[in-house]
Amino acid sequence: MALDMDIDELLVIGDFDLLIHQVQGEWATKSEKLLPYVNLAHRLCKKLKKIEFRHMPIAQNEFADALATIASMIQYPESSHIDPLRICLKEQHAHCCHVEAEPDGKPWYNDIKMYLEGHEYLEGITNGQKKTIRKMANNFFLNKEVLYKRMLDLGLLRCVDVGEATKLLEEVHAATCGPHVNGFVVARKILLAGYY
Repeated sequence: MALDMDIDELLVIGDFDLLIHQVQGEWATKSEKLLPYVNLAHRLCKKLKKIEFRHMPIAQNEFADALATIASMIQYPESSHIDPLRICLKEQHAHCCHVEAEPDGKPWYNDIKMYLEGHEYLEGITNGQKKTIRKMANNFFLNKEVLYKRMLDLGLLRCVDVGEATKLLEEVHAATCGPHVNGFVVARKILLAGYY
């Protein structure tokens, strides 16, 4: 892909130490299955003016993991042209940008909770919106004042408002709930803790 984009200098960062050393020729490639790939990599390297391979441990490779996640979610067009990706570093954690208060000051689940409490709707909503609320309410369970979302595995996730969500995310990212780990594990910890 780099050659198709007329790139002549390339920095390759990988978290698989063995593969990096094999491509650099520092270590022998013993696997018969990998030899064609290593040979192809050597041929492609000769077409570049400069190429550098650098090993980065998985623990320090969060940026590459994030890029790989983004790449897996994008469907590339048939053409070989790919628009450049602009990356902006923020001064605060990403979770702070996603927790926003509702304009009316009520929690995001207020409509569902109202319906489950007394089959009531907010004033002025359409029949289509009422139907949507009824459908959504099937996936929720109200226990006194606490609303839970039903999961496919029959588990329940407690619904929280913006204040509580902010507090929970800050605790998780501050490692109050244990050591800080990658995003997938953090999300799983939050879900397993019973929060939605």
